[in-house]
Amino acid sequence: MSTTNTPITSEQKKAILLLKSVIFHYHGLDNEEKEILNKTAQEFDAWEELKWANEFIAVDYYTAFERAREHLNEIVGKLEKDTRLSYLSMVWEANNVKGYVTEMEATAMLKLAKDWHVQKELMMLVRKKS
Repeated sequence: MSTTNTPITSEQKKAILLLKSVIFHYHGLDNEEKEILNKTAQEFDAWEELKWANEFIAVDYYTAFERAREHLNEIVGKLEKDTRLSYLSMVWEANNVKGYVTEMEATAMLKLAKDWHVQKELMMLVRKKS
């Protein structure tokens, strides 16, 4: 994440889990993706935040991305540039764990990167890791 050792807040945990969840839900959440989300919740001690993210998406699956985008822009958009980029990097890496990134997932991440003013940095990061 960020280069500082500042503890991660519950809002930031929610943002990370919502970000991963909404990207994974783009094509329907499979078991491997559920496992990745559970590992993230375990890593950040964020089980309540994962539950919150799942409930957020379940309110209306079809509008989940746009609602999440608005919410994430308010939360993540205020964070330092390195932190914003690290959140998107986490999602990119999570997709690499499952072995692929769909076009819809990549497009969603690029939309968020544009919103967060880290589009160029995300593209450089992706190219470097490819």
